[in-house]
Formats: sequence, structure tokens, C-alpha cells
Amino acid sequence: MNINQLREEYLKFFEARGHRRIPSAPLLPENDPTVLFTTAGMHPLVPFLLGESHPLGKRLVDFQKCIRTNDIDEVGDASHLTFFEMMGNWSLGDYFKEESLAWSYEFLTRTLGIQPSSLSVTVFAGDADAPRDDEAAGIWKRLGIPVDRIHYLPKKDNWWGPAGQTGPCGPDSEIFYDTGRPDHPGCGPGCSCGKWFEIWNNVFMEYDKKADGNFTRLKQQNVDTGLGLERTHAVLQGLDDIFKIETLWSLVQKIEELSGRSYAENPSPFRVIADHLRAASFAIADGARPSNVESGYVVRRMIRRSVRFGRELGIHDNFLGALSCTVVEMMQATYPELERQREVIAGALDAEETKFKHTLERGLRQVNKVFDHLKENHINLVSGEDAFDLFETYGFPLELTQELARENGLPVDEEGFQRCYAEHRESSRQNLDQKFKGGLADHAEKTTSLHTATHLLHKALRTVLGTHVQQKGSNITPERLRFDFSHPERVTPEQLAEVECIVNDQIAADLPVNMEIQTLQQAMESGALAFFSEKYGEQVKVYSIGDFSKEVCGGPHVTRTGAMGHFRITKEEAVGQGIRRIRAVLE
Repeated sequence: MNINQLREEYLKFFEARGHRRIPSAPLLPENDPTVLFTTAGMHPLVPFLLGESHPLGKRLVDFQKCIRTNDIDEVGDASHLTFFEMMGNWSLGDYFKEESLAWSYEFLTRTLGIQPSSLSVTVFAGDADAPRDDEAAGIWKRLGIPVDRIHYLPKKDNWWGPAGQTGPCGPDSEIFYDTGRPDHPGCGPGCSCGKWFEIWNNVFMEYDKKADGNFTRLKQQNVDTGLGLERTHAVLQGLDDIFKIETLWSLVQKIEELSGRSYAENPSPFRVIADHLRAASFAIADGARPSNVESGYVVRRMIRRSVRFGRELGIHDNFLGALSCTVVEMMQATYPELERQREVIAGALDAEETKFKHTLERGLRQVNKVFDHLKENHINLVSGEDAFDLFETYGFPLELTQELARENGLPVDEEGFQRCYAEHRESSRQNLDQKFKGGLADHAEKTTSLHTATHLLHKALRTVLGTHVQQKGSNITPERLRFDFSHPERVTPEQLAEVECIVNDQIAADLPVNMEIQTLQQAMESGALAFFSEKYGEQVKVYSIGDFSKEVCGGPHVTRTGAMGHFRITKEEAVGQGIRRIRAVLE
């Protein structure tokens, strides 16, 4: 079974059990300010997990492209990825633990033919916030999992959420595949030794964490599951190295051709390049561009890590742009946006690679200054602080600094470097935690007005500039909205003032916001705007704001416009050929 067949088997399995198929959402979340990328299938479904009705019902199934960068520095081993595909089945207040676990077990053992003796599971051990999940453990026993393969683990291992400080959360039950490697003292599911592959996670959203830290039962109990496509495919192929599956191995082979090196001799650089190139290509296709902020910074970091590891393999010419064609060819059947953005992806990669090489050249000059200073002052050690500055500012890996230092007869304080690196990493994690601070409640409560404002802005722009204007993307935080649209020239101050006036007139009119569920064709025939057809399912939500605006959308909306506040445009700029960007606030 190849990876495309595996993906389709999963979808068909759950469709046969009453689930409706929904499309993969973009990697750059439009309506969730708490994350840089879509990191799980739950992000596009946040409003529905909070109780809003989904146009396709209470049982859903999908595969979702995801990027997670918390462990970006771990990429290089046999199992870590930043980009991956997550298959998921969802119950929005419908079935719960019994059906979820039974179907997971049936799909793995009957549909895929995995031996039950190779599976172990974990369940929540319980604490002061919630009791031990004996219900899930009992279900696993009835399904045939022996007691010695059911492991109770604490909250850090078997509890999901909330995404921020408050919101839906609950215990989960994870399924692990035993690769057959020998046990060692303390080894069990969740151990990072390589013996265990976590392939499926069943999350039971039973609780709502309040601002005071207390947990109360949710009125709508949801099931959120995630089956890692790449890991499951590796298991079916009998592989203990995820980079040997077809969608990654083709990249590894191309890198072998470019470098003249063998993956078997030193796999780590090949893995970093293959993973980061795939992740960056998908992110660029969905609108991210290398930069120094937020998602753009992550893309820049992945590209630069790829270049550094390419140099380690002896690749000194630009190679990422050309190599991205392999990503496109391998994945375009499932993700046609890659083919549509083929030239954009290659161009962005090549430009960033060239820019980074100039940074490396500056770094070499800085290295020489450091060495000269040490010699002039009779210092015989490159400090950890200097080594880390070369890493963080100029992209020099420790190994490169050590190599250059050896040529000058100087050791490097590796322990000091690692200390600086650990401090930097902890600071980065804290910043990421701050990014998540608002969580799902923030999404629901603070961004609704701004999201509704994008509809008013879209219609106002089409009124003032012409119907050629089409939304190309948006991003919303609690503080502001960002709206990208097609337009061939700068929007004049007079035009911006007219757009502002139109939007504020509609807010002052206190227009009702109504929703109805239609097929996409019905929505289009009724005059609704819908420019992201690849994102929509068979049934869509159509939001009408009085008689002024009508759009297909899945985001959160106010019920009337009157309480939204005063709309003000803060900036208008170009962000690409024929693409303009407006930033605006509600005051």
C-alpha cells in the first residue's frame, strides 16, 4: 500500500461510518491568532469544537497538512519532522470514547493488517484536576489489548490542551507500535529510544479549563483524533526510519546525486534538508515568505539550516530552488497548490539561499575579527558567547566554528556554547507560550469583530476599486486585521478614505449577520463571494451582512455590526506582483 492509498483507505473507512470528508486547510491560519502555522487538524475546526454547527454535520474526517517547529532542532534523527500530514476523524458532540477507540483499533488491525501484539496504548493516569481514565483502559481491555500493554501516564504525556490558558481540553489515549527493538530499563511507550512509534492519538475533550485554573465538564464533548500519515506508512513498510518512505526518500536520493555523498554514511544532514525543504515549500505555497518575523522567520530558519547542512555535504551552489521541483512532483496530486505556486516556491528559495550566502561571507569576516582579537590579547579559547553569536547572527553551526578555530590553533568552549544555546531556546519557548496565551477563548471572543470587518472591507474595496479585487489571504490577531487582495497599483489616500467611510457606514447601520448552509454551487449562484474553492467541502456556510456583503466563510462572526467599533486603516502596501495588503484596526 503506497502513501496515497493509505490516505484514501483512511478516508473511506470513516466515510463508511457516517463521517463527511472535509478538505485540508492552509498552513497559515486565517482566523486563529494563537499559532504561526496550522499544527493540527483541530485548528481549522476551533469554532465547531466550541459549539458552532458545522455545515457537514457532527462526524468529520480529513487529512491536514501541518507544520510544528517546537522540536526543529531535533530534526535529523529517524523520526522527527517539521512538516507532516495528520489524518483525523472528529465527533462534534456525537460519539465518544467507545466508538473512537474501537474504530481506531479496527482500522489498524483489520484494514491495515497490523498485528495486535505489536500495539501498546497509554491512558491518562489521573491527578487533582481529573480522575484516572479507567473508562478508556476498560475499552482497550475489551478490545483485546492485554493489561501489560496498557500504560497509565501523567498529564504531560496523556492530556491535550487547552491551546492557551483556558478552553476545551481533556485526557487522551495514544497508540504505539512496537518496532521490536530491545527493551531497556525504564523503557515503555513514549520513550524516545526508537523502540516505540506513536501512530495515533485519541483526544477526548471532556473539560473546560477556566481562568481560575478549575476544570469543569463541557456541555459538548468532542473527539479529536490524529493519525500520523508518515509514521503509519513507515510502520506498514517495516521501516524504523521515516525518511525512507516514498515521499521523503525521493528527496534524499536527489540530495545524494547533488552531493556525491551517501545517506548511509551520515544520514542527519540529508534528513534536515529533506524535511526543511518540504516544509518551506508548502509554507511558501500557502503564502509565507522568508522574513524576520513570525511564520516568515520560521521559513527563513528552515531554509538557512538546509543551506548549512548542504555545505556540510559539500554542496556550495544554490540547490534548494531546483530541488523543490521534486517536492512539487511528489505531492501535487494531493496538494495542487504546489503546482500552481511552483515558480514562486523556487524563486523564494533561491533568493533566500543567495541572501544567506552573503550572510555567511560576513560571518567569515566576523570569525577572523574574533580570532585576531583573541590572538592580540593572548587569549587561547573561543568563548561560548562568541561561538553562539556566530551561530545566532551569522548561521554558523558550532561544528563550523570549531573547524575554523582548529585551523587557528584555538579550542572552543563547547559547554559555554551549549549553555547559551539552552538559554536562547528557553527564551524562544517562552515567547511561543506567550503567542498561545489567548488560546481558543481568545479566538472566540476577541477576533470575531475583526473577522467580520474583513467581509465589510472586501466588499468596500470591490465597490471603490472594481470587481477585479479578490481576497488573497488574511490574518487576524486581537489587535488588528491584515487583508491581502489583488490590485495592480497603489491604492490612493482618497480611495482608502472612501473605503473606510463605506465600512463605518455599514457598522453604524447595525446590520444583521445571517448564516445559511448551501452547496458551493448554490452559494456561487446566489452571488456569494468564494475565492478559495479548494478549501471548501460539499456544504458551505454563507454569511450575509444585511444586503451589503455575502461570502462563503467558516470563521467567527458577530450577530450584528453595530457594536464592532470604528474601523480605521493603518497601512496599505504592496506584498507581491499585483497583490496589495491593508492593515486595519477597530477602535
